[in-house]
Amino acid sequence: MNHLLSIESLSSSDITGLLHEAAMLKNSRGDTAFKPLSGQTWALLFSKSSTRTRVSFEVGIHELGGNALFLAASEIQLGRGEPLCDTARVLGRMVHGAVIRTFAQSDVEDFARLGGIPTINALTDGEHPCQILADLLTMQESGLDISTAKVAFIGDGDCNVARSWIWAAARCGFELRIASPAKFLPPGDLVARAGGRIHLVEDPREAAAGADVLYTDVWVSMGKEDEAAYRAAQFQGYQINASLLAAARPEALVMHCLPAYRGKEIDSETLEAHADTIFRQAENRLHLQKAVLARLAGHR
Repeated sequence: MNHLLSIESLSSSDITGLLHEAAMLKNSRGDTAFKPLSGQTWALLFSKSSTRTRVSFEVGIHELGGNALFLAASEIQLGRGEPLCDTARVLGRMVHGAVIRTFAQSDVEDFARLGGIPTINALTDGEHPCQILADLLTMQESGLDISTAKVAFIGDGDCNVARSWIWAAARCGFELRIASPAKFLPPGDLVARAGGRIHLVEDPREAAAGADVLYTDVWVSMGKEDEAAYRAAQFQGYQINASLLAAARPEALVMHCLPAYRGKEIDSETLEAHADTIFRQAENRLHLQKAVLARLAGHR
């Protein structure tokens, strides 16, 4: 594994290994001897705003002995029109790895090819691999057998998080149900290409029935703010709340990748009742990403 560009690019053994390594690193967080990034500088190249992603990567790089160099795209020449291909070839000669949060999936893939350094997708419009790997770690910690779980994704079924869930289901073998208005369901050719036990429905209660996990994300992804009012109207009835949760298994997990807009994709009461799981998801971004960083550094 030279890069983490997508869940699609991972094998089932890659995922299993990363989850095992993340659990080990979480349990041994106080051990300051393991410094696989000692002497290294990793660039965080962000074109999209972030809280959890930026903090977890900066802390993780520091805890692994490296130096994190945050580069907002608006503050470097990339923001003035320098092509990404040139930025990649410059940074590839100066830093030891790159963590990229941007719009086009092709930008991350091009950077990895041209930069010649380990590259991590920290979110694109196409996938959000670090988030879904951390979510799988959270499910595993909660006692679920990932391979036999039933996961219901409620909301925008064609967002980056849902697309990464599709590939995770294909790689790990669990059942994934995506409930979304018809025009927001993922493309059928993507689902067919992924394979696995993936079901697309419009009725959120059908997706939630007997589910082990109810999962949601914001209705308005970054870059789609001008569609906010339209999307809010389209997604009425796709909120995770007590009524929908009643259709799931009694001990079902409620998960949200955050930030959450209470009263829209999830109501406040349900979020607070499942806050331990939701904020453990956020914490697990740190541990999972440390596992990825260590793997790319060639030390685990």
